[in-house]
Amino acid sequence: MKIILNQDVIHLGEEGDVVEVKDGYARNYLLPTGAAVIYSKANAALFKSRAAAIEQRKAEKRAASASIKEKLDSVVLTITVPAGESGKLFGSVTSQMVQAELQKLGFEIERKKIEVATHAIKMTGTYSVVIHLYENDMSHIKLIVQSEAERILAEKKAAEEKAAAEAAAKAEAEAAAAAEAAAQAEEAPVAEETASEEATAASDAE
Repeated sequence: MKIILNQDVIHLGEEGDVVEVKDGYARNYLLPTGAAVIYSKANAALFKSRAAAIEQRKAEKRAASASIKEKLDSVVLTITVPAGESGKLFGSVTSQMVQAELQKLGFEIERKKIEVATHAIKMTGTYSVVIHLYENDMSHIKLIVQSEAERILAEKKAAEEKAAAEAAAKAEAEAAAAAEAAAQAEEAPVAEETASEEATAASDAE
């Protein structure tokens, strides 16, 4: 069936595109949801009259996609899942789990745009997840899959590192305070001597 897309449909096309799809796909999904309309001269003319507005929306989507990609490229996600002592997962990492973690960071990404190779993620470790954005833009984010035991160990290590950093900062602050106090102690006699000399000079002048 020949249709005109009324909105962007991943893996199919963008708003205003004329595409051929299977009748069932059109009748059961695209047409009922308003994602597309049947191709006709009247509908084609309607979309032609909206061409400038459609292109404007596309330009805005490209700009938004580029901005999101720049932020996503630096994202590192950590997901804790049940796993055995060997690191073998009991369950699987799903796109829904990745979507939830991204939402916590402020990213609203449709689940269908998140590509997780669940068949390849069978052990704890570090993986790459593909996020499909607008047109051919995509981002590869780093995904760390860990067990509960690894999570506890990582949190303990982070707490120890934080405590060490705080102790070092405190020691540095105390050393700086001691150095300042010592400097002030050295300056005190000099100040007293100068004051005494000034007082003597004033007395002599009288």
